[in-house]
Amino acid sequence: MTVLSVAVSGVVTATAAQAQQDAASKPNAVITWNVHAQTAIYEVARQSPTAAARSFAMTQGAVYDAVNAIAGTPYKPYLIAPRSRPSDSTPAAVATAAYRTLVSLFPAQADSLRAQYEESLAAIPDGASKRGGVAVGEATAEAMINARRNDGAFSNATWPVGSAPGQWRPTPPEFLQVGAWYATLKPFVITPADYRTPGPPALTSAAYARDLNEVKALGSATSTTRTAEQTEAAIWWDDPRLVEWSIKRQLATTYRLGTLQTARMFAMVDVAAADTLIACYQEKKRWSFWRPVTAIPLADTDGNPATDADPAWAPLRTTAPSPEYPSGHACFTAATTTALRQFFGRDDLTFSAHSADSGTTRHYHSLSKAMAELDEARVWAGVHYRFAAKDGHRLGSTVTRDVLDHAFGPRRD
Repeated sequence: MTVLSVAVSGVVTATAAQAQQDAASKPNAVITWNVHAQTAIYEVARQSPTAAARSFAMTQGAVYDAVNAIAGTPYKPYLIAPRSRPSDSTPAAVATAAYRTLVSLFPAQADSLRAQYEESLAAIPDGASKRGGVAVGEATAEAMINARRNDGAFSNATWPVGSAPGQWRPTPPEFLQVGAWYATLKPFVITPADYRTPGPPALTSAAYARDLNEVKALGSATSTTRTAEQTEAAIWWDDPRLVEWSIKRQLATTYRLGTLQTARMFAMVDVAAADTLIACYQEKKRWSFWRPVTAIPLADTDGNPATDADPAWAPLRTTAPSPEYPSGHACFTAATTTALRQFFGRDDLTFSAHSADSGTTRHYHSLSKAMAELDEARVWAGVHYRFAAKDGHRLGSTVTRDVLDHAFGPRRD
């Protein structure tokens, strides 16, 4: 491949040779600080996947605005394009934007983040270039921090709890009430309330019975019909250290993206994922549908003669503490794969990732095949019905396309 097309609307932005030369000349600061962000967000803070989506979107949005500004603002700024010069240090801007944003999110990690920041700056020669890059990064981080102040994160919102058939209630083993605040989180780009799903099928329908009986058979902790390959995939995709995080970095490296295109790709994916999850969680709250771990033991109350109760049934993987419909993971991964497809202009990307939970590495040669497996894996894990994954997939794709219609495209003066 001689030309790497990495822009929305088919605009060719870099050749593979140019990108390779850029990547070989110096480390990609965007990737370095994305790893630091994962350390702060998950490895230390242990944020949930939804909370992490907000943190990554904030960090990568600030980094993108900084890199884009120094590059001459060839793309629409997410928030601002601070005054800059082409000679300003991009690595200094990346490090500063990420560091300032992460410290605002995790003040208890200030010492470790400061050490990483000082290490990054120590590799950059002192002078006007470095000072200029620092100033640009400080400006974009400040804009992001101000934009997200009082955005509703970590409020005391709760999920509606019911007792009638079909209504969600807290699930074992800990019966938690967690994450409802995401449904009221301030969006990053679009208006998530504009997006709706058709809702789960009626409890008495053949469609509901079919999908409940499928997850009952395939998603049980003691299933005799789920294959070893399906079990591995279910665990691999369910790892809370999301494989999507490392897949983005691997793609940036494999396809030799330069700093600007890496920053843009990460921002496209992470901001789209955050808005998708807001829309997804609004729909979870709207439908408040029961999880398989609740529905299967109580199947004798659903009014459907094609379902039978199994009081001892348990899923392969622990059920998340939120309503079932639509699938949050399907929403998130659809956002990720849709944004990647739009960025690269193709579906046939090769990538892999390792999961500590499954102890395995899985390989893919297209985004669509990976996404199709994720939909199946939520059923194999015993945490979602097929209709929840299908509708979450559709919602994530739709929201992401609209986010990227409004943000991160080429600037047209």
